[in-house]
Amino acid sequence: MNKPAGTDIVAEEFMIASDTPGIELFVRNKRRADLATFSSEKTILFVAGSTYPASTSFDLPLAGMSWMDHLASRGHDVYLVDIRGYGNSTRPPEMAAPAADNAPIVRTDVAVRDIAATIAFIRSRRGIARLNLIGWSWGTTQMASYTAGHNEAVNRLVLLAPQWIRETPSLADPGGAIGAYRIVDRAAARTRWLNGVPEGKQAEVLPEPWFEAWADATFASGQSGPVPGQLMAPNGTIQDAREYWAAGKPLYDPGRITAPVLIVHAEWDRDCPIEMSRAVFGRLTAAPWRRWVEIGEGTHSVFLEKNRWQVFDAVDGFLGEQPRI
Repeated sequence: MNKPAGTDIVAEEFMIASDTPGIELFVRNKRRADLATFSSEKTILFVAGSTYPASTSFDLPLAGMSWMDHLASRGHDVYLVDIRGYGNSTRPPEMAAPAADNAPIVRTDVAVRDIAATIAFIRSRRGIARLNLIGWSWGTTQMASYTAGHNEAVNRLVLLAPQWIRETPSLADPGGAIGAYRIVDRAAARTRWLNGVPEGKQAEVLPEPWFEAWADATFASGQSGPVPGQLMAPNGTIQDAREYWAAGKPLYDPGRITAPVLIVHAEWDRDCPIEMSRAVFGRLTAAPWRRWVEIGEGTHSVFLEKNRWQVFDAVDGFLGEQPRI
């Protein structure tokens, strides 16, 4: 996964307006320095899940290269966005008060509006009609929901560990009453990450230096908590999970998606088990073509693990493939 010779990467960062006064969204762009022509087919937007920011998920250099770097080096114009309350985007005012003072914030409909604002920014900036969307976990719900309502703006859609109707308890839900946000401890993050991985495989699947690099970046981001080693995460996704996914009510209809779709899932994913991918895949009835790639020896965060190259290869192939008759 070394970048080709002569492909220096240019990075730019922006704070763009959301549809809410006082709330700005952090956007990062990476591309090759020699990229002069922009197209729908080669433009990508990433969004992350319900606990951690996109900025430390998709642009974390492991073995010298992040996923954003990999795609940029291949000639893509690559963006990521931190949803409000995550990473370096503006925190809603409720996050400055005790969590119990307010209801769960940043629910899926709000996040989809942030996605829409970001896509509008990218389309205007590059003068393109469509782009490729990559969502992870809760991010798959955001990207799929947006696509279902705006197929004309989406070239291809990648769903990494998609959410769907939940028949097992959510690992993110502490149970009981929940407030606006929750506090996540660094010490517990690795345990949750490796849930379901055989003991003898854990150090191989997630090398300790890779976890430490991720944790150092994530817990020092704009999402950091009240003391070192803590992170604040909005609870809107947990409330959505209770009211929709755990209640048998989908938040979007996959049958309304008319863009090509790739689902990527990993064997040891306990956050979004394989049954969810199977259910979403079977409902993509309007997609002109669809694919599901299952990766062995990986978790919910497989793209940050030893087998991340398999995710990269699957997405590279999907984005570059030309349908043949």
